[in-house]
Amino acid sequence: MPPAPSLATPAHLAPHSSAATPPRTRRGGWDDRALLAIPAAALLLALWDASSLDLLLAQWFGTAGGFPLRESWWLSKLLHDDVRRLAWAAATALVVGVWLPWGPLRRIDLPRRAALAVALLLSLALVAAGKALSHTSCPWDLAEFGGVARYVSHWQWGLRDGGSGHCFPGGHASAGFAFLSLYFAWRDDAPRLARWCLAAALLGGLALGAVQQLRGAHFLSHNLWTAWLCWTTCWAVDAVRGRWFGAGAARAALSSPGRS
Repeated sequence: MPPAPSLATPAHLAPHSSAATPPRTRRGGWDDRALLAIPAAALLLALWDASSLDLLLAQWFGTAGGFPLRESWWLSKLLHDDVRRLAWAAATALVVGVWLPWGPLRRIDLPRRAALAVALLLSLALVAAGKALSHTSCPWDLAEFGGVARYVSHWQWGLRDGGSGHCFPGGHASAGFAFLSLYFAWRDDAPRLARWCLAAALLGGLALGAVQQLRGAHFLSHNLWTAWLCWTTCWAVDAVRGRWFGAGAARAALSSPGRS
């Protein structure tokens, strides 16, 4: 008896199935832990602000005559000026990588590369804008450390402390925290790489913030709020990208009539 004819559809005629390459699940809503971290961190930072521990911590590094390490070559030249130039070089390389992807940038699509660059540059811009508008002076300007200003909470907008101002949030720390955008770029496609980027950005931002604390340029809260602002900015940019170019757009492309 001859074998029964196969009813299977030939492979070359079979419709493309999204099951073989499932579209990436777009993160969003209350199931995104990155979003939940925003209000949780804001609450913790508000409690720190209310504790008045900023001034106490600054007294570990400063005296009535000022901050001995303010003009240290290691801190002011190497770990401030030179590291800032290095951070801008890295940012420039990532921006160029939007159109000419290199290394791990090849593992993500154009919208994610663009979101990475936008989030990084927007984080830096928002921190710089905050500093430009702030009336909060640096610790080295305070009377407790040989200056003329008085301590005023950075949340008392419009109330001047008698110093030069423009010291909140922490600008140098943003040279590390702005690279949190790398975590959001790779957290779906390369989770392990994303976690390494997350750790590097957090450690880098904290280290650069510590440099300025030792010099008397910032309180701890200034740098922590910089981290919060950068994280929030990076999440928001990634959320917009996901809304416009995420899984919904991928599913629409897969189900479009002209797809073959």
